[in-house]
Amino acid sequence: MRAPNARRGTAAGRGRPGRPPLRPLLPLLPALLLVAGAYLDYVTSPHFSAEAFYTAAPMTAAALLSLRATVLAGLGACLVDAALLHHFGFLGDSGGRSELAAVATVWALAVLVNRLMYLSDVRLASARRVALAVQRAVLPRLPPSIGCLRIAVRYRSAVGDAEIGGDLYGVQDSPYGVRCVIGDVRGKGLEAVKAVDVALGAFREGAEDAPALPGLAARLERALRREASGRSGPERVEGFVTGVLAEFPPACAELRLVNRGHPPPLLLSDGTVRTLEPSEPALPLALGDLGAVPDRTDTVPFPPGATLFLYTDGLTEARDRDGVFYDPETTLAGRRFAGPDALLEAVLADVTRHTGGRITDDMALLAITRDGNGNGEEGEDVDGPEA
Repeated sequence: MRAPNARRGTAAGRGRPGRPPLRPLLPLLPALLLVAGAYLDYVTSPHFSAEAFYTAAPMTAAALLSLRATVLAGLGACLVDAALLHHFGFLGDSGGRSELAAVATVWALAVLVNRLMYLSDVRLASARRVALAVQRAVLPRLPPSIGCLRIAVRYRSAVGDAEIGGDLYGVQDSPYGVRCVIGDVRGKGLEAVKAVDVALGAFREGAEDAPALPGLAARLERALRREASGRSGPERVEGFVTGVLAEFPPACAELRLVNRGHPPPLLLSDGTVRTLEPSEPALPLALGDLGAVPDRTDTVPFPPGATLFLYTDGLTEARDRDGVFYDPETTLAGRRFAGPDALLEAVLADVTRHTGGRITDDMALLAITRDGNGNGEEGEDVDGPEA
């Protein structure tokens, strides 16, 4: 009598299919398991069973391949096992029938597992499409230029089980100049998206009416506090939004900023990088009642060719394998870029290299460049070390 369950799981874990160099071999893994099982069954003692290989083949196909491949792998496993049982004369006894029934049962389970995984993937893909549609509906499509300013934006999602992020950005022309906002809502999901929608709605309305940035910040403060009052639990008192408001007067010769607890933007000009720290720290939006300190506007020169680079903390909190944070100021120092798009593409490439592609938080990047740098605003990218 054969020992049908002998050496069960001998092949488990050998393939390490998750490693990228072996990825092209994954479709062949069920067939390789069947071939290996048949070979071992044939050359070893008649009382040795390669049942573990025969059951592993359809289960592997269920996890990695299509329904058709799972059915074929299970059918192949049953046929190979039956052929070897017949060869050794065990097909008619109880042990042989039991082994063949076990392989067939695992085959049926593999088909069920494959269908359940497929339905799960469909639901997840649908949720991600809905999340992306909501995100695109909330976040504005920015114009490539307004007056003497060229504009570029990038949004990189961490893609965490279709979670919708809370990063926001906006740019609007107004009677007082071009105004922009970038912010980060505490939390994720639909509550964060609701706060993003409220903040952007208040920004669009206030950008047209508020004569100065502190008044615009007050509009956002009131709107976000009303939105937070409708929440329940800790979010009612802990919901807040970090953000930076920026204003470019019509002549574009200077830049005005109000920072509400957000990572400071960078000013790139002629190969140098300057961190625009606020002159006075301020609380995030929706927390203004914790400290009645009036917003202060910081004004800095904005010469031709200069670029304002705003970002959310998903950029500066990106880490490498050793836990070192990405530092955009150090990385961008001494480099020149043909325009805002070239800058953002370079930053995304840099942070991808720094993290090895492991993005753990959403990041929004916004760059605004003043024309007139003489570096060929329509020409090639001049990213590189400063001479």
